[in-house]
Amino acid sequence: MFVEVPASAEPQTAASPLPVRAGAGWRSRVSRRAVPYLFLLPAVVLLVLWTYKPLVETFQLSFYKWNMIPTSPKKPVGLDNYTAVLSLPELHQALWNTVAYIAAFMVFSLMLPLAIALLCTRVSGRARTFYQALIFVPFLVTPVASSAIWRWLFNPDNGMIPRISASMGHDLGNVFRDPKMALIGVVVIVGWQMLGFGVLVISAGMAGISPDYGHAAALDGATPSTITRRITLPLLSPTLVFLALMTILLSAQWTYPVIDVLTQGGPSGSTTNIYYLLYEFGFRNFDAGLSAAAGMLFFLGFGVIAFVFVRLSERLSFYDN
Repeated sequence: MFVEVPASAEPQTAASPLPVRAGAGWRSRVSRRAVPYLFLLPAVVLLVLWTYKPLVETFQLSFYKWNMIPTSPKKPVGLDNYTAVLSLPELHQALWNTVAYIAAFMVFSLMLPLAIALLCTRVSGRARTFYQALIFVPFLVTPVASSAIWRWLFNPDNGMIPRISASMGHDLGNVFRDPKMALIGVVVIVGWQMLGFGVLVISAGMAGISPDYGHAAALDGATPSTITRRITLPLLSPTLVFLALMTILLSAQWTYPVIDVLTQGGPSGSTTNIYYLLYEFGFRNFDAGLSAAAGMLFFLGFGVIAFVFVRLSERLSFYDN
């Protein structure tokens, strides 16, 4: 017996979902796009507080004369601070010394690390790691501690280096009180520390180069020197450009603690650089406005150098892509 089901009857189904408001989807998309920026927000806040805010305050301070005493008022002087900085003979000497440091550190942070890193490729196994770590260890020593050790080594009375030099028939004397030798002494100390950093960076760059290129060239009869010159160095060019840029921008910063401990910019300003000059203006002469003006000039100068260097690096660098 069959029972006829009315046409109007429908099977029972689950309840239909509630309609979604049009604005909810838009807010969901916006929130998803905002998530990456929320992760960046803490870093941006710290960058603004510790970099851009002091930079703006330094720019404002460069137009005032102030002796850094909180109760002392700031006197507006316009562009007088900039004029005074540009006319100081100490600035010219500090600039020349900074250029000398940059040229010297190109050897210690670029050329020697490149040669050492290429030689380390011929060492295999754990021995390579040991040699690289041995070279990198001086970079971990604090500049103040290393300066104290080097001062003891260069001691004119009983230091090891003057005694070795005297046994070879050459009297070094007091290196850090000799205008001709003091800058060389600072270069040797800082270069000894920066050598490991350069080796580490270049070794990391060489690790990113596929060995297949060298193997393929060797099958075609290329010699190891040809592989290094035609394959390794071009592919290593981004790393070399980076090291050269870091050397230009950070040479004055690298030498500052060693100068402060060993020479205090002397003798007769022969070892001072632009960073130490800023310190003298601000914390020895208590002229914050003059120091701020010099800092802004150095900031603009290094900014132009960095911009030009980055643009040139886009043409000089060879990428494996």
